[in-house]
Amino acid sequence: MSTNATTEGAGLKATLNVQRKAAIARGGAFDHAGRVRVERMADFDMGRTIFGGLEGVPKLFMAEKLGKEAVWDSNAAAEVESAYADAEAAQPAPEIDQRLVDFLVHECDFSMEHADGTFLEHLVFCHDYAAHYYRGNSPKVALLHSIMGTATNTFAMEASKIPKLKGLLTDFEALQVEVFPSTLRLFYNDDFLTELEQNIHRLDRLEALHLNRVIDNEPLTIDAENLWINLNYHLMHFVDFMPAANWGTHRADPLLQMFQRLSNLLDRAGQRQAKVDVTFPSGRSAPVDEDRTIMGRIADMLPGSIALKLARKSIQDYSEQAGHDLAYKLEWASAA
Repeated sequence: MSTNATTEGAGLKATLNVQRKAAIARGGAFDHAGRVRVERMADFDMGRTIFGGLEGVPKLFMAEKLGKEAVWDSNAAAEVESAYADAEAAQPAPEIDQRLVDFLVHECDFSMEHADGTFLEHLVFCHDYAAHYYRGNSPKVALLHSIMGTATNTFAMEASKIPKLKGLLTDFEALQVEVFPSTLRLFYNDDFLTELEQNIHRLDRLEALHLNRVIDNEPLTIDAENLWINLNYHLMHFVDFMPAANWGTHRADPLLQMFQRLSNLLDRAGQRQAKVDVTFPSGRSAPVDEDRTIMGRIADMLPGSIALKLARKSIQDYSEQAGHDLAYKLEWASAA
């Protein structure tokens, strides 16, 4: 698109589209209905994305979601470009350690595509957003969040390279990076968020989460303080998976549902640390300026519970294929 521009970070180049620039400029996820027209991509190839391994109905639904692009009103795009330039001038994203850049370029494979553009564009967006809105915590975690596995079993590196990667990170960064793919999959396990929600009254006694690393099923433990930080990285991560417009039409989208649930949990727990402004739809609404196929109309009519059930089944299948155990345990301190 003509409104795209290039962002460079110590040797990493990625294109940020207007929606991503709007998120960084304003600090959140937004429904841009009325400012964009959502059209079908003429040459979209699901097989080139990280979701290419999906099968059956979930694959059809995801193809409908990903195979679209937002064409921005020229005035709206100009406003975003100006606001983004101001945000970058006020606080440029920090350069990435050249040793880490070399590792990503020479030791990893980020050739798969994301929902909009290359996967590297998604990673650079996450890095830059965290640098702006989660100050005091490393944006490297946001950059590397999926290096040990995506939700669909694409792995940018081999498990044998984990020690080399950890040598380029602090202990905090290494823990957050290796835990991220595992906590992502736990969002699809209703028990995990439900247990946290049902124990709001005693979250001060939460000590740790025990779970398994996606890439090799090694056991992991993350303490409560770092767990809340990890969940804030996820809150920012969800920003890049939201529809460009018409959230009320797409409110059954599992990612939108999980984003809302996590956002509410962090608010109730008093643990919302990263700045992510967002307003979730209160009900279903008709789409504005969006091309929709028959499959898209069917997907939008599905009850949210059914859409989530299908997504959970896909994640269970992926973990089984990877030899990854989805079991977890929250550790609580005894009452005084």
